[in-house]
Amino acid sequence: MEVKKVVVAGGGVLGSQIALQSAYKGFDVTLWLRSEGSIERTRPKLERLRGIYKQSLEALKTDPRAYCPGLTDSPDVPLDRLDDLIAQVDVAFDGLVLTTGYDEAFGDADLVIEAIAEIVDEKAAFYDAIKDVLPERTILCTNSSTLLPSALAGHTGRPDRFLALHFANNIWKQNTAEVMGTADTSPASYQVVVDFAKAISMVPLELKKEQPGYLLNSMLVPFLSAAEALLANDVADFETIDEAWTLGTGAPLGPFRILDVVGLTTAYNIVAANPAAKEPGSTAARIAELLKQRIDEGKTGINAGEGFYKYD
Repeated sequence: MEVKKVVVAGGGVLGSQIALQSAYKGFDVTLWLRSEGSIERTRPKLERLRGIYKQSLEALKTDPRAYCPGLTDSPDVPLDRLDDLIAQVDVAFDGLVLTTGYDEAFGDADLVIEAIAEIVDEKAAFYDAIKDVLPERTILCTNSSTLLPSALAGHTGRPDRFLALHFANNIWKQNTAEVMGTADTSPASYQVVVDFAKAISMVPLELKKEQPGYLLNSMLVPFLSAAEALLANDVADFETIDEAWTLGTGAPLGPFRILDVVGLTTAYNIVAANPAAKEPGSTAARIAELLKQRIDEGKTGINAGEGFYKYD
């Protein structure tokens, strides 16, 4: 099967990135969003990403350190080719279709990538709503950060064509795509998704079996949770915790800078799913409370201009 039409459901931090990257690589891309309000909130994210893509390509003209593997095959690109790629970003951006309609989005989809909130009931309801609209051929992927695809497969109506495709943040730079099937995923569907990941300049990381959190988040979520616990238990402020990590390891970002990039809503949904978060006074409950307070204040992360830190 050849993938031509890609639909991304959800315009959050990763949904918007997946959509623009796929369009930049030549695919016909539609973004499905829940409401007109969601569309209006997604447009600035896409505009910001367009600027980042163009600035990164422009910077590569004079500085090979600006190389992003999702944007070019190598840092050695002729100047006229870089100009073509910069123009290609605008073509990709202008070609994106944003819609709330089920038939318009999913009626002719080859590949659907679900990137909605990390809440089981919301994902299940979404799959229930689209399963009769999708063509028989459509392969459906979840970009869930921590949920197992087998927990959702029964809602899709196509367990043999359902699997997980998980991207790291800043996919034009950190160009990994973790591919994780279930016991029911067909080898053919799995291979189509691996090939698609390669086609949008990702490095497909193939998992042999299901694992909550895949590879990256199996390591990242405990790290971020440990930092959140230090803050929630008032061991230190978030700036000091970040400084301990960056100075002690040489890492460019501390855990709270990373949380701003990931988005505080995703972090909140992950901790809220922990049964311990319902126990008053528990560390998980305190983490959920401090995240929820910032979210309610509109401080959801870098895309909002402020999370734990403020951004231009």
